[in-house]
Amino acid sequence: MSMPFYVSPEQVIKDKADYARKGIARGRSVVVLQYAGGLLFVAENRSRALHKISEIYDRIAFAAVGKYNEFENLRVAGVRLADLRGYSYDRRDVTGRSLANAYAQTLGTIFTETQKPYEVEIVVAEVGDTPHDDQLYRLTFDGSVGDEHGFVAMGGSAEHITAGLKERWTEGMDVADALRLAVELLGSAPENGNGEGAHVLTPSQLEVAVLDRARPRRKFKRIQGQALADMLGVEDDSDDEPAGAQD
Repeated sequence: MSMPFYVSPEQVIKDKADYARKGIARGRSVVVLQYAGGLLFVAENRSRALHKISEIYDRIAFAAVGKYNEFENLRVAGVRLADLRGYSYDRRDVTGRSLANAYAQTLGTIFTETQKPYEVEIVVAEVGDTPHDDQLYRLTFDGSVGDEHGFVAMGGSAEHITAGLKERWTEGMDVADALRLAVELLGSAPENGNGEGAHVLTPSQLEVAVLDRARPRRKFKRIQGQALADMLGVEDDSDDEPAGAQD
């Protein structure tokens, strides 16, 4: 009679965490940072159809790195939860904190109760009436939640980008300066999750959006095409029609 193979719970948790971290590290990075007028989201993303950055509700947005199908499931669940809560109670009852708590419970359950954890990190961001009211929540694959201030970076080059933001990000930056800083840091990493060296990112390789506190009710806006090129001070190399910013 063969003896059953035993693995300690500590080793199982460690193996799951290592597996998830390796998957996340292979992904291209995303940066979320505060600027004078709201919150800016910048991702290195060559796909025009598969978004890393999306609107969740009126004042709330979602950014993610890792496996697309996994974080897309989380995004859709967040949209449904926000819509249900806003319809059942009041739109003001839908907050970034409540969504972050819901995501934390979901990710924690998946990590502990399933064989394969989600290979994702996400940010739930809510823009407030003033910069002091802005909220940034970073959630990791095991359901841990971090209340971030000013900026957050995720993905393969997160440590390098975070170090650069600590040195160069300042409170009250305008959106163009914040965008150029984020793009420079995204492209300057000596190694990213795909083994590429430092490189210059063009508008066609970027996904950019803002939560603009000056906009009426729905604060989310994508920036692309010629509008994005103008902010970066480069030529537009994208094929988007029509070019410019859109909701």
